[in-house]
Amino acid sequence: MNTLLIVEDEKLIRQGIKAMALRSGVPISMVMECKNGLEALEIVRSQEIDVVITDIRMPKMDGITLVKEIQTCSHVPFVVVVSGYDDFSYAVELLRNGVKDYLLKPIERTQLAEILTKLEEELVKKQNNKNTMLNVSYQQLKQLMINEDMGTKECELILEQLSSSFLDGEYIIYCTNYSDEFQETDGVTFLQDVNGQGVFIVDNLQRDKILKSELRGYYVGCSQVHVGLEQIKEAYEEAMTARRQAFLSDSNIVTFDTRVKEEDVIFSEQEIEQIVQMIGTDKCEEALKQLDHICYQFKISKVSDSTLEEVFSSIRQKTYATYRNALKEMAEEELEEDLLTYNSLSQYIAHIKSWIRDLNGRLLTQFDDYRNKQKIQSALVYIKDNYKKDLNMAVVSNHISMNYSLFSYVFKQYTGCNFVNYLKQIRVDEAKRLLATTDMKIADISRAIGYDNDKHFMKIFKGQCGVSPTEYRKNTLLGN
Repeated sequence: MNTLLIVEDEKLIRQGIKAMALRSGVPISMVMECKNGLEALEIVRSQEIDVVITDIRMPKMDGITLVKEIQTCSHVPFVVVVSGYDDFSYAVELLRNGVKDYLLKPIERTQLAEILTKLEEELVKKQNNKNTMLNVSYQQLKQLMINEDMGTKECELILEQLSSSFLDGEYIIYCTNYSDEFQETDGVTFLQDVNGQGVFIVDNLQRDKILKSELRGYYVGCSQVHVGLEQIKEAYEEAMTARRQAFLSDSNIVTFDTRVKEEDVIFSEQEIEQIVQMIGTDKCEEALKQLDHICYQFKISKVSDSTLEEVFSSIRQKTYATYRNALKEMAEEELEEDLLTYNSLSQYIAHIKSWIRDLNGRLLTQFDDYRNKQKIQSALVYIKDNYKKDLNMAVVSNHISMNYSLFSYVFKQYTGCNFVNYLKQIRVDEAKRLLATTDMKIADISRAIGYDNDKHFMKIFKGQCGVSPTEYRKNTLLGN
């Protein structure tokens, strides 16, 4: 319950009813008080009141007259009358004239709570029904605006159903990328997500007010002034055309002008392909300059939305097709297909340029990783062919033309161990093969795998295998 109005000439009784209502368990946003029917009627006429609790006997205007006058208001609240025993016959009579319930003095807290609870349930049900009917009406309005295949009879039926609810006088339509919740107000109807845009159907007298409040800072396309639901489709198309011009021209408010003629700006597939191919190279900034040029060409020409969408759709599709592997990591950063999701072309270009720079960075990193991987693979081949020589990391990194520190880092990333341990394992594995398959002396094996000092070799071997070379050979012979 939003608003409860208590009408009673005795202050203490008013305050007592208020206190009991607030403790009733029914959620009430606001409780208002007044001391006679005349004040109450003025309040009911000026704002929406959900429930009125009124005494019957009051000065200036009694409760009986108040109840009758309330029935003529644009918004009729639920009414509960308060009567003494002597006035009970009046209360019964009022029940036949729109009053929902009555309370006998002295008012009991439980009785008031029961009545407020019942009225709250009715209010919720009434609001739900209203919302359902409103949603149906909004869907029908959307169909009138955007459905090209709707038949004449179907249009006439919808027009007949909505004629009593919408657009009594002159109106205009605003289109913008507004997606917030909107509190319905008199003279303004809001349709969310009509082809990706928020659509406001605004009484012509309210046009400036909403632009300065809810739509302030948005890029808005405005239709011309129209009258009647029959013109709703035309008004919507005008507003969408103006919205696209607002997008192109970076203008906050653009009103549809029949004198503005659309032109076609043609960009070849080759130009678009060049931009896409430069994304993954050190020429990325040049690609972005070409993108700026496209943006400029669009701004100075009144292009059709289909041309605009075709160009950027082509850029988007070719980019995804060319760099699909890198883009798997950027799935959460996909470009919006609907350009009008953005305020303006400048905002969209800024976003796509940032996205391209991010993609370019990922591509270059991947390329560097691939190139480093190839170099490490070459290094491993070199180590395998030259482990018998006096080999160290400086020799190998120099052979593959890689910075010493970078080689150390990338080598470990690729192999899982550092260079020294990798080389050691290669040599020990070869020593184990020679010990098991030949009668070569330990000193000869040491030199054969790149160790001039056989004692150093034996220490390394035992550290790797847990036994000396001699013990390893004996264990191998026993195992065979």
